[in-house]
Amino acid sequence: MSGQARLLVVDDEPSLQDIVATSMRFLGYEVSTAGTGREAVRVATDTRPDLIILDVMLPDFDGLEVMKRVRASGVDSGVVFLSARDTPADRIAGLTAGGDDYVVKPFNLEELASRVAAVLRRTRGDADGGGLLQVADLELDPETYQVTRAGKTIELAPTEYKMLRHLMVNANVVLSRQQLLDAVWGTDFYGDDSVVATYISYLRRKVDAPEVAETPLIHTHRGFGYVLRGQRH
Repeated sequence: MSGQARLLVVDDEPSLQDIVATSMRFLGYEVSTAGTGREAVRVATDTRPDLIILDVMLPDFDGLEVMKRVRASGVDSGVVFLSARDTPADRIAGLTAGGDDYVVKPFNLEELASRVAAVLRRTRGDADGGGLLQVADLELDPETYQVTRAGKTIELAPTEYKMLRHLMVNANVVLSRQQLLDAVWGTDFYGDDSVVATYISYLRRKVDAPEVAETPLIHTHRGFGYVLRGQRH
């Protein structure tokens, strides 16, 4: 499968929920959030995420019950449990109930990202969920967030990274401004779509800079949109 994986982050601690959701969006995932079990079931049923990052302890009912209700509604999402409970019995209970992984709080965000990518590869068959993306001499590694071209490291801001990743996943496909706007900023963004052209310009200065490589990869199709192309057509 191709395209962005959809995640649901469920945690009743607003600060932790925000940190996890922001880090997952930075990696290019589409992210929804919920703070209670009931809300999680509702959002999961509505959005049908590919994976749920699910806190075990919630104010109304626990994560195991959330997973049970979500699965009963016909949503077969992968599940990565988050929990402060770290005994072997707790881990076994989560995995035996049908969870795909179990991460103990406090945790490292890079470790969580790696676990999420691994579960998506198993459950979604998603080549772009965590594997290396390559177009010509441009490479992007979602597991280390590293971008290189012709062996040279390219430093990108989070929004630049997200846009480049979407262009690489859809290499040789012309994407409209609206498609890029929806993918990078979300469908609820009501700003001017000229922001897309601004970030395309930022990317060109880094990815297609003369000191980085001789051949440009990012092309404009006037009246249509933009494409990242590794060879001429």
